[in-house]
Amino acid sequence: MKTIIAEKPSVAREIARIVGATKREEGYFEGGGYAVTWAFGHLVQLAMPDSYGIRGFVRDNLPVIPETFTLIPRQEKTEKGYKPDSGVVSQIKIIARLFKESEQIIVATDAGREGELIFRYLYHYIGCTTPFVRLWISSLTDKAIREGLRNLEAGSKYDNLYLAAKARSESDWLVGINGTQALSIAAGHGTYSVGRVQTPTLAMVCARYWENRRFTVEPFWQLHIAADGGNGDTVKFSSSEKWKEKEPATALYNKVKEAGTATVTKAERKEKTEDTPLLYDLTTLQKEANAKHGFTAEQTLEIAQKLYEKKLITYPRTGSRYIPEDVFVEIPKLLAFIGNLPEWKDKVNPKTVPTRRSVDGGKVTDHHALLVTGEKPLFLSKEDNTVYQMIAGRMIEAFSEKCVKDTTSVTVECAGVEFVAKGSIIKQAGWRAVYGEEEKEEITIPGWQEGDTLVLKAASITEGKTKPKPLHTEATLLSAMETAGKEIEDDALRQALKDCGIGTPATRAAIIETLFKRGYMERCKKSLVPTEKGLALYSVVKTMRIADVAMTGEWEKELARIERGELPADTFRKEIEAYTEEITSELLSCDKLFTRRDSGCKCPKCGTGSMQFYGKVVRCDNAECGLPVFRLKANRTLTDDEIKDLLTDGHTKLLKGFKSKQGKSFDAVVAFDGDYNTTFVFPERKTTKKFSGRKK
Repeated sequence: MKTIIAEKPSVAREIARIVGATKREEGYFEGGGYAVTWAFGHLVQLAMPDSYGIRGFVRDNLPVIPETFTLIPRQEKTEKGYKPDSGVVSQIKIIARLFKESEQIIVATDAGREGELIFRYLYHYIGCTTPFVRLWISSLTDKAIREGLRNLEAGSKYDNLYLAAKARSESDWLVGINGTQALSIAAGHGTYSVGRVQTPTLAMVCARYWENRRFTVEPFWQLHIAADGGNGDTVKFSSSEKWKEKEPATALYNKVKEAGTATVTKAERKEKTEDTPLLYDLTTLQKEANAKHGFTAEQTLEIAQKLYEKKLITYPRTGSRYIPEDVFVEIPKLLAFIGNLPEWKDKVNPKTVPTRRSVDGGKVTDHHALLVTGEKPLFLSKEDNTVYQMIAGRMIEAFSEKCVKDTTSVTVECAGVEFVAKGSIIKQAGWRAVYGEEEKEEITIPGWQEGDTLVLKAASITEGKTKPKPLHTEATLLSAMETAGKEIEDDALRQALKDCGIGTPATRAAIIETLFKRGYMERCKKSLVPTEKGLALYSVVKTMRIADVAMTGEWEKELARIERGELPADTFRKEIEAYTEEITSELLSCDKLFTRRDSGCKCPKCGTGSMQFYGKVVRCDNAECGLPVFRLKANRTLTDDEIKDLLTDGHTKLLKGFKSKQGKSFDAVVAFDGDYNTTFVFPERKTTKKFSGRKK
């Protein structure tokens, strides 16, 4: 008998049907000489410090660096702490028996770093010695599964992938456990969670937040003129210069108005070619789904995984935007399929030969770029269909012709002021025709030559204001994670830098969600806004190695080298252990940033602890309570006296100077709600005399 192990029951069901394992047993299917079983993601995990005899957060125990990591069944949280998940334990027993009874194991977990780790951790935990081979496929269509089963690969081919996954798992444990314990010990109270990727990601969100909030808005003035473009059209010009003072701008505006004509000093015409966009990898799909449809990174990943399991798209957790030659052969057939979908009627020309910008086998990693499979998308929800059609539409764009434009730039001079007008006419819409983008881009400029005199139809002066960089959205944060904070627009250059990014396509969404769950940031419409807790943590760690984005990018590069067999895993382990010792020492020494003094107020929640002032937070010193009250509220820091009012009376007086997330000033009372979270009370909206508060 051979045992096939899949990552999820739904995938196991499909494989079982194809191999004829139709008899359902407890935890597996059987038949045709096969047992087909499944994991539920990670069944086995790295043990926590108490498994090594280390309990609680104790300075002298740090850093915790196990000689050998212990594997345990996945744990679940209960009232009495963590205990093994009973469903997981029973599934492990079933898998262990099947592995033992088999002549061969076929590994059918997801074909990627985490999928490999799910199987290998389980295999090592069970202590199994049965030989195994690898099913490595990029889609779950019947055809792909059958081909994969005919071309099974040696399990040892993926040893380096496992070593990279294991190194990533252990390094996250070392940095997360030691960093969190060290910072929490330094703080004296509460738990401050830090992580190898989580903390640099938070640092990017907080740095952008402060850059945005501390930006000084400055006014500027700009001049505009309009000239007759013929055929009743008007061509608008804007001054090359912007003035910080109104007076000189107004004086020049009056001169321009009096002049009445402008002279052409330069006229440039050239053909501009815009390459087709590359196919989607997961991160680009997540970025565009967020920017265009407001989907979170996690939501897009969940939808893509669902579409993959429904056999509608290829493997979603890919970091490549290219396809190899053998897949390119299938593209005409897939494009014809897309062209028959009602959404893309008349968008695919069956006689056109697909272009090759996204074809490069050398740039394909574990998996090629996202494609639809040619299975009909039936009964999809609105959100699922949106993501499916994004992938289909991008395929049409990627294999279309380039977009070719004639661009014109005309510079004129009027009363000593230089003005510029730019226009473009599309000669070949190419890929831009897919979404009809070519229609809104045309600005026609007449064939003016140098020396021509233009009669002005109008002149105006406008006042503008300088704008800060906007707060991060999930789309811009994913871009920043992809290039470790470097701002790069060019697609091909971004791809070249992807090994130096922080996190991986498969993990970035989970990292962002972790920051929400830990209360370090929140969503405000599409923007990501750090909370008081997030800003407090950032203020402590911003200059430390734990928050160094570029260095975290280097770790990812090292993991990719392990995967390619270019770096021994032991070398990486020694480096990460040394780094763990450094960040632990650095975080333990920051206790001076957490100096505390007594507020003289009892804790309003537990009634037994005393509230202590720690810089940006006031916290209960009863370890079982630890109620935190953050000083920073809506861009205003509460004074000691205001905090004392809140702690003793349950509310402050009416306070001025708060600023909303939209930048508007407001006055409010800060009060506790029933769960001792702070909330704003607006006097004009009160319906009773009690400070019951209004939840934000």
